[in-house]
Amino acid sequence: MYHGEHGLLVCRLGNAPLAIEKESRLLIYHDMEEGFDNLSCSERLAKAQFSIILTEEEHNQTLPRHSAPSTWMVLYADRYTCQEAAGGIPSLGDLSFTILLFNPDSAGNPLEHFSSEEAGLHSFYILLLLAYFVASCIYVQPLWQALKKGGPMHKVLRVLSTALALQGLSALCNYIHLARYSRDGVGMPFMGSLAEFCDMVSQVSMLYMLLSLCMGWTLSRGRKPQSRPLQWDSSPTSTALALGGVAAQGVLLLWEQYEETEHHSYHVQRSVAGLLLMILRVSLAFLLASVLYQIISTERSALKRDFYLCFAKGCFLWFLCHPVLVFISFIFNEHQREKVVTIGVILCQSISVVILYQLFLSRSLYWEVSSLSSVSLPLTMSRGQRGRY
Repeated sequence: MYHGEHGLLVCRLGNAPLAIEKESRLLIYHDMEEGFDNLSCSERLAKAQFSIILTEEEHNQTLPRHSAPSTWMVLYADRYTCQEAAGGIPSLGDLSFTILLFNPDSAGNPLEHFSSEEAGLHSFYILLLLAYFVASCIYVQPLWQALKKGGPMHKVLRVLSTALALQGLSALCNYIHLARYSRDGVGMPFMGSLAEFCDMVSQVSMLYMLLSLCMGWTLSRGRKPQSRPLQWDSSPTSTALALGGVAAQGVLLLWEQYEETEHHSYHVQRSVAGLLLMILRVSLAFLLASVLYQIISTERSALKRDFYLCFAKGCFLWFLCHPVLVFISFIFNEHQREKVVTIGVILCQSISVVILYQLFLSRSLYWEVSSLSSVSLPLTMSRGQRGRY
């Protein structure tokens, strides 16, 4: 998709004499009509806005300026394209060629490999990595100290740290891929695939933790006293429910990445797998809302209610940001939707992790609600116990 002016198409031939013998040419189309596929072969060739006759080893074609980003399509044709009888076509070799598409850069020179849908993502990942680096320099020491001290929510902090590290690794892989792509127009597809894998592992680990926490709290409330410190209560039932949600999301994530050709962890959902994934996330958000509402409505401790409400904010932001942003993206132009979803989901989920970190690390909630010192909360003591102090 081209934008601005001075868009450039470069075609490099592998065998110029063969191209001359076959009368090879490139046909360039803009805003193809809906009935293009129903046209005959000769009518399709006649619809081209530009035709580049391939006679030299390299051809440069400047595309006209358009007020808005527009999609152009390139087709190859030669003297034998519209011939149906195979017997009349000589056995000539295949013609190899390379096409490079350039958008104008900030200075107006046609040197930018990124399409309009991808423009800006490279700069975003640079800023994101810078933010990760600064945050790690500031918070890595207190986080490490909290992990060494242990406590009821020690496993939660480990899962959060793992998910955040995987998100940072995914951002780094995407940056490496896009940095190489900006130079050669090919990039490093392996790094793009690795970024998608890291993000999928981060997604399923967070889903397992959130589901297991909520279901464990719900199932354990009837068996254990209210004064008991909050911790990750796991049972066979809560583990089975969490693993079921993880399996469903994992299958849909793999299906979605298989159907999508672009190396993005988040898409505008043009596939069945993407739609099912959004439905699953919304369903999980409603499930967690129901579970947390039951917990909060029966909780007598104001401090624990605040804990659950803050936890609910982090959960809802994590699960609902993708479906909501996909819905919001339709008010933008088509070339902006993928960027809106990708950037928005990464920022929202990063904020969600920060909310959960603050919840479990803050002195007023983590140290008091989780009772790392093994002292019951004053707000949950019985009247007889309070009378002895």
